[in-house]
Amino acid sequence: ELGQTLERMGQTLRDQLPASGSGGRGWIPPGTHPDPRPPDEADVVVVGGGVVGWSVAYWLKVLEGRRRQHGMKVLVVERDPMYSRASTVLSVGGIRQQFSLRENIQMSRFSASFLRNINEHLGVPNEPPIDIQFQPSGYLFLAGPQSAAALEANVQFQRWGTHVGSSGGFQGVRVILTLLHTLAIPRDEGAQVTLLSPTQLKAKFPWINTEDVAVASYGLEDEGWFDPWTLLNAFRRKATSLGVQSCSGEVRAFVTSADHTMPSTPPSARIKYVHIYMPDSLEYQPVACAIVVNAAGAWAGKLLEADGLPRGLCRPPLPIQPRKRYVFSWHCPDGPGLSCPFLIDTSGAYFRREGFAGNYLGGMSPPEVSARGPLRSFTPLFFIRLPEFILFQEEEPDPSDLSVDHDYFQEQVWPRLARRVPAFESLRVRGSWAGYYDYNTFDQNGVLGPHPRLENLFVAAGFSGHGLQHSPAAGRAVAELLLKGRYESLDLRRLGWDRLVDGEPLQEHGVV
Repeated sequence: ELGQTLERMGQTLRDQLPASGSGGRGWIPPGTHPDPRPPDEADVVVVGGGVVGWSVAYWLKVLEGRRRQHGMKVLVVERDPMYSRASTVLSVGGIRQQFSLRENIQMSRFSASFLRNINEHLGVPNEPPIDIQFQPSGYLFLAGPQSAAALEANVQFQRWGTHVGSSGGFQGVRVILTLLHTLAIPRDEGAQVTLLSPTQLKAKFPWINTEDVAVASYGLEDEGWFDPWTLLNAFRRKATSLGVQSCSGEVRAFVTSADHTMPSTPPSARIKYVHIYMPDSLEYQPVACAIVVNAAGAWAGKLLEADGLPRGLCRPPLPIQPRKRYVFSWHCPDGPGLSCPFLIDTSGAYFRREGFAGNYLGGMSPPEVSARGPLRSFTPLFFIRLPEFILFQEEEPDPSDLSVDHDYFQEQVWPRLARRVPAFESLRVRGSWAGYYDYNTFDQNGVLGPHPRLENLFVAAGFSGHGLQHSPAAGRAVAELLLKGRYESLDLRRLGWDRLVDGEPLQEHGVV
């Protein structure tokens, strides 16, 4: 009897594990299993099952209300159901208010409120409450003498939506003051950010070397970090409970029809079907649809190169590429400890605390350079890019895989960390991983809204590292456009396609 019982238990376990030879590719984490095959039709197909895609699906069902008798059919398609290469779960989970654009600050404000009340939004009856493990330690940006005036101007804008001037006398700062003054944030939506002198900085964080720091900005509320996987799973669980369907597969082709109803207007087309290819197979399922949302993250640009889309109508191209970013973890028992914020150094290196036992996470993006030399030798958020510079990336890692260059930490990141925090001279690396930014090469800002020529295609991608924290607001915005034809909660029109068509970047300087 014991042998039979053990055999039954063994068979139960075998039924839940990957098939032999599958390499684990067919196994889905418990509670996240998608439907085996897509349906024949859907009202909305969301391409990309990351946190932005699931946020769009969730908000579509929430805002739908009682509009339709039988409910909107929403399908989320994810090609990587284990999320082994997903930007969402490979991020460091930060949220901040300290951005340089009104839209990004407002999205952060909403997302912070959403996360504070996450169980009201994403709680499911008879399921355990959601704990995203939020750590409210704030972001700390350090600026050197060259960027101090710009930092002060940005903090003034973040707090009040206006500027009172700058003491730097730097032409670029005056330009930004004038520009941002016209884009004021309502005072009741301002961020709680304070400026710290080097003396104040040292008093608050005695473990910091303040050499070459002219001023710092510190977020007092609604900043910190949280668990990305918990947020993704919460969106997915709630959306599924509201009737959203999902499937594993990759959208590789479309079937479109030309729109000739108005000869006087520019040519356009509509997507009639998406072809969803099954995992590890040449078999595909055509799905008829009314709307397609491109939330494919780092691969959103490539999606618009798929078969079946008229090449002449896919202009301008969607300038979103996968950019690989390393994250390193280390142990330092004499490090900053519980007082550690999410620190962004003047060099661009960053780190934050991980737990309470002397562990830390950090990294650094490659510097942007021009023929004249480095353009981002200090805090990226407060660097003012002058138009005469032509930018390109130096030493961008190969995005074809997620291998980690450990020499990058030894040669580039560690020296910067140890210079700012002397205790880190004796740190011990414990691990590392790599993830992707859905990097918008045009202006490092998200692209939201309808495509100018593909009438029923909407985009929600290109956030360049801040998609996770802006996902609640971005999903709501796209759902409002689809269901109501306009933005109602936040005016995010400037993040649309017009700037790509007109060639006018809406630059976000807060890319870490």
